[in-house]
Amino acid sequence: MSTTKVAVIGSGNIGTDLMIKIMRLSSTLEIAAMVGIDPASDGLARAARLKVPTTANGVQGLIDLPGFDEIGVVFDATSAKAHVANARALAGYGKRLVDLTPAAIGPYVVPAVNLSQHLDAPNVNMVTCGGQATIPMIAAVSRVTRVRYGEIVASIASKSAGPGTRANIDEFTETTARAIEVVGGADVGKAIIVLNPAEPPMIMRDTVLCLADDADPDDIRASIAAMAAEVARYVPGYRLKQQVQIAPVDPDEPLRTLIGDAGPRPAWKVSVFLEVEGAAHYLPAYAGNLDIMTSAALQTAERLSAAGSPAVAWPATVGEPAASPAVSAVPVSSEVAL
Repeated sequence: MSTTKVAVIGSGNIGTDLMIKIMRLSSTLEIAAMVGIDPASDGLARAARLKVPTTANGVQGLIDLPGFDEIGVVFDATSAKAHVANARALAGYGKRLVDLTPAAIGPYVVPAVNLSQHLDAPNVNMVTCGGQATIPMIAAVSRVTRVRYGEIVASIASKSAGPGTRANIDEFTETTARAIEVVGGADVGKAIIVLNPAEPPMIMRDTVLCLADDADPDDIRASIAAMAAEVARYVPGYRLKQQVQIAPVDPDEPLRTLIGDAGPRPAWKVSVFLEVEGAAHYLPAYAGNLDIMTSAALQTAERLSAAGSPAVAWPATVGEPAASPAVSAVPVSSEVAL
């Protein structure tokens, strides 16, 4: 069976876990390069021990590697700012980019919801960990009835949030809220993140609230259960924590600040409670927030590879104008945002 060669930019926790997932789980992808900016990083050292070609010279080092021309997909597990520079540097080389940062140059993709709509995109964005966990639930409700308001609260172990994650909190909330609307189908989206300092660390837990128009509650529950099973196909630790709660919206409940004055009031308040346990390939099992990102990215790249659609390179004007395709990555943390 032929495989697609891939590279991972970012030798932090996310990038290293993704590399190991590719090696252990994928029969269609072949890891061909691990790229970082810190020669002493554990990710680059581990890659070297596994005989994976490495470079500590960022995206320019990737371009200079002997096997660069054979690489079809590049994962970017750096940061939002760095991804803009990396995408600009790779423009014109015909690589498919899977963006695990909040940069969102390309369309938002949640594999269980909308990947099939973007198989020809040259750059796809994996939203955030909170988005990957919760947007499928909002989409499950919105395919049954209109969702006037969708709110998610993502609670993750503080130990799983490194410096890159903490530096991108604003990007997390903004990107996730927008994707709740664009991908999840809610009229209005809101996202909240909680860093839980509990010891021992708790696994990722998420709460989803939808204010939805009238529909059969059994249809809503069935749609949510089916969607949860779909996500669990590529994230085995993904599960409903308890039964879905559906309650009538109180006629006197003030909703103006959430949905405004337009249209009739929603009929149902739908609450979904989730937990995500990591597979512990490289990261601890409690880091389900990171595991769901790497699992979703792997699923996306495998589908892109199977689709076989030719990539159309982004123009060199992605982000700030570039003088040439050999622009080095911005030297920022190699740990992706949530």
